[in-house]
Amino acid sequence: MITEEVGVMTHEYIETQRLTLRPLVPADAAALFEIFSDPRVMQYWNTPPWASIACAQAFIDEDRRARAAGELVRFGIFLKESNVLIGKCMLFDHSPSSRRAEIGFGIAASYWGAGYIQEASAALIEHGFNAMNLNRIEAEIDPQNIGSAKALERMGFSLEGLLRERWIVDGIVSDSAYYGLLRQDWLQARARVEG
Repeated sequence: MITEEVGVMTHEYIETQRLTLRPLVPADAAALFEIFSDPRVMQYWNTPPWASIACAQAFIDEDRRARAAGELVRFGIFLKESNVLIGKCMLFDHSPSSRRAEIGFGIAASYWGAGYIQEASAALIEHGFNAMNLNRIEAEIDPQNIGSAKALERMGFSLEGLLRERWIVDGIVSDSAYYGLLRQDWLQARARVEG
């Protein structure tokens, strides 16, 4: 159960102060496509911007299959007051035996800088450590993605390494920066805030 100050968890969604995190459904395809066809949003991803709404539809279909198989936890990020889809966040590459998963998030450019990623990710991290009993959450980003690096650091992640020239997307070569957050560090940080 997610604590009240971060959000309330049910089997289908998480609510925070301003957001509802819920699984994506076919009706979300147009809004999802609008977000992830934007080159600004996709600048640091390991895939190019989506070329058609069929990409969004296929993504939602695959997402539903993977969720049903227990392979990942992915939510659309919706503004609570208007139910507008503004992005997505996920825990994926879950290794139950090692009790770890990787976190990822993406948000529409028009909503950057408003703290929505911080709010959604805090609830998702709490879900990972509490409901999924994770010991470690990892993140991989392009080191030039300063916004994501700052967001991860605010969430308590530590930079742990750099893999050079790991991705080639549309002919552009980029490195990967690896971040990690341990359950014990997360608990200690929470105790300091609450103490």
